[in-house]
Amino acid sequence: MNAGVVETQTVTDGVLNVNKQPGWTSHDVVAKLRAVLGVRRIGHAGTLDPSATGVLPVLVGKATRIAEYLVKWDKEYRVVLRLGETTDTQDASGSVLETRSVEGMTSQLIRGVVAGFVGCQQQLPPMYSAVKVKGVPLYKAARSGRTVERETREIVVHDIAVVEIAGHDVTLLVRCSKGTYIRTLCADIGETLGVGGHVRELARTRVGPLRVEDALTVDEIAARQGRGELGERLMSMDQALGELPVVSLDQPTAGRVVHGVPVPWDAIRGEVGAGRPAGTLVRLKDPSGRLLALGSLPQSGGESTRSASALAIVKVFADP
Repeated sequence: MNAGVVETQTVTDGVLNVNKQPGWTSHDVVAKLRAVLGVRRIGHAGTLDPSATGVLPVLVGKATRIAEYLVKWDKEYRVVLRLGETTDTQDASGSVLETRSVEGMTSQLIRGVVAGFVGCQQQLPPMYSAVKVKGVPLYKAARSGRTVERETREIVVHDIAVVEIAGHDVTLLVRCSKGTYIRTLCADIGETLGVGGHVRELARTRVGPLRVEDALTVDEIAARQGRGELGERLMSMDQALGELPVVSLDQPTAGRVVHGVPVPWDAIRGEVGAGRPAGTLVRLKDPSGRLLALGSLPQSGGESTRSASALAIVKVFADP
């Protein structure tokens, strides 16, 4: 290598904590990073609206295979709700449909209504969303002027706090489950108050263990990639799946697992299966601690039931 030239680092498999900038779709971010990193397999876990900012988990290489598990991470948002105006998109990018007076909107009233949205509830996905009905994204129907019948979804708002009330604008901190549309939550709060509302500003501040304070913009990722320093900011697949219990295997069993061979119960070390239901996902590792695959625990019961069962292999990550 020539003096003064930094060798470009090869980024393989893992999760990047990306700070999405306004004006980009989540797909835009993935396309830009595909070019920056020079990788083919890359995707994201959890769409952000173009006008929204904040944490977007981007999965690189084999990590694209764990997207279905990461989208289950809970999320936190900082949102500014504009009361008194409804829009067709439920945010500031849309056309104003109706304007209503906010006279009489006291702090006590607003805080009381907001508190009522904590908990498990049914939410109707907005027309301007990527939810597919009969294979067609709702936003395509919305752009053509059509309204499609949708089914409600169960969501959970774990916590919602009023940070500030300034005129028509209410700043909220929301912690919620996957699948929650903050635009719809705000629109529903506005309707419950009787004045309507839409999202004026939205920032996702956390997704699972990924926090916006630690997130990198696309430009920052490109700079680190050029200096060969990006690897230290890449969350490994093992770390991303850290909430799943671990099963350590001996070397002969590990060698069979990478070929998709189920694991006999008597080859499983420790008490990982104790008290856990059948189908519980576990991380399978070799003696060195290398992540090999995901497995699914066999039917629970007595030792005889366990010994006659085998731990099924769900996904293999390690090469044979």
